[in-house]
Amino acid sequence: MAILLALVSAMAYGVSDFIGGIVSRRVSAWSVAVVGNTSATVCVALVALAVPGDPSGRDFAWAALAGVATGLGTGFLYRGFASGRMSVVAPISAVGAAVVPVLAGAVGGERFAPLVWFGIAAALPGIWLVASVPEEHRTGPRASLAEGLVDGLLAGLGFGVLFAALGQVPDGAGLWPLAAAQGVSVPTVVVLALLLRGSWVPRERPVRWAVLAGLLGALATWSFLVSTQLGYLTISGILASLYPATTVLLAALVLHERVHRAQGVGLGLCAVAVALVAAG
Repeated sequence: MAILLALVSAMAYGVSDFIGGIVSRRVSAWSVAVVGNTSATVCVALVALAVPGDPSGRDFAWAALAGVATGLGTGFLYRGFASGRMSVVAPISAVGAAVVPVLAGAVGGERFAPLVWFGIAAALPGIWLVASVPEEHRTGPRASLAEGLVDGLLAGLGFGVLFAALGQVPDGAGLWPLAAAQGVSVPTVVVLALLLRGSWVPRERPVRWAVLAGLLGALATWSFLVSTQLGYLTISGILASLYPATTVLLAALVLHERVHRAQGVGLGLCAVAVALVAAG
């Protein structure tokens, strides 16, 4: 069940990023992140009312860290997508999101069968390849590699810390820590936008689609949280970080974008990784 929920998380994150990435190319990326995270907060809070739990102060402390990380990750991911640096931002952020929980799980003493480690080894290059875009397929304004690296590293760090922090919230805490994390992410995005002189106030009509992205993001985060409570943080983090595969497949099916050879190899490695982790 833990593996299935982690894969549901990856799928939901992938669809959410697909929607958010498209909208971010039409309106301010910061406003998309604000609307999406606000939508996720409301959704989780409503569900939390019906879910029993006894969260501690420690749980909310981890939730606050996860919220700051969420704001950091979504803000810089959408900024990178909006400026056409997806080919740099996406693979770096996805691998970063996978590496941080793996390190956190290893430090926490998680141990696995050899097949699982082979799966992890296959997943990391698979994530990179499936999220990559060759030079001739890049769209949007040209930007320097350094700018893309910054957005990708910060987004990956944010998502990785989010996964690692949520992995510390126990089953008995209920959903209020998750609601708190989503709530903290909203002012985090606003502060980042102000510091970087970006527009965060939602004005344009297309930004309304970010509400759907937020709902999917809430589903993804909930699925990941429960997955870590039922299984290992490292495995959940790796599988949830396969979200670029969903985004790439949606782009091929909906936007009729061509899946190039490297992405095909990456999708194959991701499939192998899932099979190995499940078998282990």
